[in-house]
Amino acid sequence: MDQDEKEAGFTLVELLVVLVILALLAALVGPKVIGYMSSSRVKTAHVQIASYQTALELYHLDLGRYPQTSDGLGALAKAPAGATGWAGPYLDKAVANDPWGHPYDYSASADGSSYQLRSFGADGREGGEGDNADISP
Repeated sequence: MDQDEKEAGFTLVELLVVLVILALLAALVGPKVIGYMSSSRVKTAHVQIASYQTALELYHLDLGRYPQTSDGLGALAKAPAGATGWAGPYLDKAVANDPWGHPYDYSASADGSSYQLRSFGADGREGGEGDNADISP
């Protein structure tokens, strides 16, 4: 073997050094990427809630009340039974879950004069802090 054939590959030490550098970069960049993903989910939830609020206001203008709790946000896409004056659909798409895959929490007052709309955040439960905090308008 001549000298060129001996130096054709990488040594184990060189490969380990490269792997250590890549691991350090991943450790530094990883938390930032996860932080951006988390904040983008919160922003997405706010945008979706605002869209549903607009549709709820249009529903209210046509029917004089907000959808009943039992009808939920589905009343924005399909007319509930006995909804005279319904001029929907009020949404271009079907009602989506929040960015964490949980349904939005919707409830209306008994007379339909007010409503509450929110996402329970990453944990899907009421309350919480950080990513688990409730998101409402």
